[in-house]
Amino acid sequence: MRTETRAAVLFLTPALALIAVFFFVPVIAGFALSVTDFDIYALGKYSNVRFIGLHNYGDLLHNRTFWTALLNTLYFAVVGGPLTVAVSLGAALLVNAKLARFKPVFRTVYFAPVVTTLVAVAVVWRYLYHPRFGMINLALQKLGFAGPDWLGDPKYAMPAIILLAVWKNFGYNMIIFIAGLQAVPEDLYEAARIDGAGTWGQFRHVTLPMLGPTFLFVGVVTAIGYLQLFAEPYVMTRGGPLDKTLSAVMLMYQQGFRWWRMGYAAAIAMMLFIVIAIATAIQMKLQEKR
Repeated sequence: MRTETRAAVLFLTPALALIAVFFFVPVIAGFALSVTDFDIYALGKYSNVRFIGLHNYGDLLHNRTFWTALLNTLYFAVVGGPLTVAVSLGAALLVNAKLARFKPVFRTVYFAPVVTTLVAVAVVWRYLYHPRFGMINLALQKLGFAGPDWLGDPKYAMPAIILLAVWKNFGYNMIIFIAGLQAVPEDLYEAARIDGAGTWGQFRHVTLPMLGPTFLFVGVVTAIGYLQLFAEPYVMTRGGPLDKTLSAVMLMYQQGFRWWRMGYAAAIAMMLFIVIAIATAIQMKLQEKR
């Protein structure tokens, strides 16, 4: 037992050290920064930093722009997250089908957007959404429909970004779902068929329950990533129109690197950290009950 304990400590220590250095220390430093008025003057001379307690958090709670950004972020995560998971599962089922040919080719094609630079993808999609020369509106015109100004209309800007995010991220979750599907014992499907279950019955009573842990992992990872929305609106809309695509991380960037209100930006980061922790805890609790 002593030898196994030493081996466990030996293997765990590097990982725990990395977690402490790159997670706990930044979180503590971020909270310490959020209770100060750290700004551009403090960069030149640290003695200018003043402790102001929870003043930044109080300002945030009364800041309408912060609530707008937070609601936009939640809207993006609540709508885009489940949609991404659903598309990922559908693609995994199609690629993993026994009758599907050229499985490696389809997996590569579907996974390609994941490894493509997000900024480059956002630039390309911005031109696809162009109201006059974009391919999407040109295709709609061929079908007899008038395409909207996707990124300039407050009603369509966030849905357009969600569509981009789903296309960009579903390939990663698809690979995880494929691994989960391949781990489901074939005996369960045979037993279900003997009991008279059709395709839908097998999917509902065998596939979905057996993918429970996979759904938990995919849901948590997707929610965490979508709550950190930044690059898509920054490149495509700059937070507009009318702040309809302004995200919490984008507001944090503006406050920290445009106006040099580092303490205020750190408070936004801590508030987002709390939201992500709550969302993760809710998903974990729901999975436990299920």
